[in-house]
Amino acid sequence: MKEVAILLLVALMLNGCSSSTTAVQAAAGGTWQAQMLGGDGPGFSFNTQFTVGSNGSLSVSYFQFLNANVESCFPLSGGTVSGTMILTVNTTTNAVTGTFNYVVQSGGNTLTLDGTVTGTETGTTLTGTSIIGSWTLTGGDGCNDTIPGSFTMSQNPPS
Repeated sequence: MKEVAILLLVALMLNGCSSSTTAVQAAAGGTWQAQMLGGDGPGFSFNTQFTVGSNGSLSVSYFQFLNANVESCFPLSGGTVSGTMILTVNTTTNAVTGTFNYVVQSGGNTLTLDGTVTGTETGTTLTGTSIIGSWTLTGGDGCNDTIPGSFTMSQNPPS
């Protein structure tokens, strides 16, 4: 029984040493730009600004589509925007990886982005951070894209 307790303690200690998730999640916040490709939709590239909570939830303070032709599906300001970014950092290499989910909803239309985050932690900032993934659009007439597209997002450096 002591051996099991010791093994559990060692496993917990090793797990605790493998990442500094809270600091990385805070550094992942800021201004991001999304470039979206493919699909049948009107083009959904956008700028957004958010902070990432310790639980990975996004608090979005700004959202703006870059294409005026999205107004058949969404207002330029997007409607209701939410998401998550769950990150881990390898403390040996400072490589950051994680998952990203971002949802824009308005008037029965939903734009969903799912992707993978990669970057490098340098002190209290992230460098070379990007998100690559796929997007889908569901909703009403003209806003239901049966062909999913791809996207890339890049974080603007802090000013």
